[in-house]
Amino acid sequence: MAGVRDIKTKTELDEVVNGGKPVVLHFWASWCEASKQMDQIFAHLATDYPQALFYRVEAEEQPEISEVYAVAAVPFFAFCKDGKTVETLEGANPSSLAEKVAKIAGPTVIEEPKEKVNIEILSRSEDPSGGLNSALKSHLEKLINSTPVFLFMKGSPEEPKCKFSRKVVGILKDEGISFGSFDILSDNEVREGLKVYSNWPTFPQLYFKGELLGGCDIIVSMKEGGELQDLVKESNSSDSKDDSGLDAHLVSRLKELIDLSPVMVFMKGSPEEPKCGFSGKLVAILKEECVPFKSFDILSDEAVRQGLKVFSKWPSYPQLYIKGELIGGSDIVLEMHKNGELKSLLEEKSIGKAEAETLDERLKRLISSSPVMLFMKGNPDEPRCGFSSKVVNALRKEGVEFESFDILSDEAVREGLKSFSNWPTYPQLYYKGELIGGCDIVLDMHSSGELKSTLSE
Repeated sequence: MAGVRDIKTKTELDEVVNGGKPVVLHFWASWCEASKQMDQIFAHLATDYPQALFYRVEAEEQPEISEVYAVAAVPFFAFCKDGKTVETLEGANPSSLAEKVAKIAGPTVIEEPKEKVNIEILSRSEDPSGGLNSALKSHLEKLINSTPVFLFMKGSPEEPKCKFSRKVVGILKDEGISFGSFDILSDNEVREGLKVYSNWPTFPQLYFKGELLGGCDIIVSMKEGGELQDLVKESNSSDSKDDSGLDAHLVSRLKELIDLSPVMVFMKGSPEEPKCGFSGKLVAILKEECVPFKSFDILSDEAVRQGLKVFSKWPSYPQLYIKGELIGGSDIVLEMHKNGELKSLLEEKSIGKAEAETLDERLKRLISSSPVMLFMKGNPDEPRCGFSSKVVNALRKEGVEFESFDILSDEAVREGLKSFSNWPTYPQLYYKGELIGGCDIVLDMHSSGELKSTLSE
């Protein structure tokens, strides 16, 4: 991989980290599929940010280094500057990785592609997307057709991650064109799949009514030739509008998003990383009320951000919806929280504590959901630690059917199960509701021949 090198010793790493340049480290494992996927993104970022140094560390082969950086699962990333670790990231999260790299390394340095793609290839009779699986193809088509004008880009309209995406966003905004967008850095499957689907090898890619217009150079040419004005007229035509003046496709998408969860928050950023104080405040209130909710980052999609203001007749963010109805923003939610109205409303709508199981009840249900139940880091196809991988392999070698739960996906389960089982580490294997043990015990039973017989009683 161009721009990415492997670290072999701690001494070598210390020299790199203290060398004066920003350093990004990827701790990986050969058995981890998520590591392989993130490797591709890591390589792209290394090309985009040549002012930083990108190194890989094989986590289990370099335990001394892994211990220094407190690596508990892979993929894991550490971001170093001026000889110090300033941030870390655990898990396969392309968007967060790109954001943190940009933060530590500064602006991208990307060369214009030397070879231009002839747009005439798009009109050929063969379907270039024939090699894609049906699920991915359907997902791409749903994205492309979610709004009349749709842009696949690096980053978001608010924070483009490359100069070509920034240029196209600027043109669309200058022309007054409403558009939806998708950050291709957040999903490598979409990123690679769209290249095949569109037969277009670079980003950004702009679509109009499901048809590819092209990349940055073509959009610039269309603007200079006045062709984008035709697109403005068509995208704003009354035939595609509802009573609110919004595009019918956008209205349908907004309704789908609002109905995504009984409690839905439209916010800046994510619950884990709010991008404004008001969004952070609202998230904290919902967590304090123990309310299960989903969220949408309005910074990731300009069409949703602007359209929802019109649809809801509410001019700011965050916006809280309960069972499809707008409750309000952070000030209203805070006031309702203080005077008890929010709790009463949630109980009235059978949401939150009134609807949720206790943690012990949930743990018992999960443990009993399969005769053989494994609580692990990751899933059987993509384990996120070597111990989980070893237990999965032992069970598969014995031909044992089992279900699993990824404890990295739920912090309450991860911490609660330790107390419930009085077992402090993972993985944990259960049979008919009873704890068998962790990796060492399972491997001992596998070696002695006890594992299959115990799990067959």
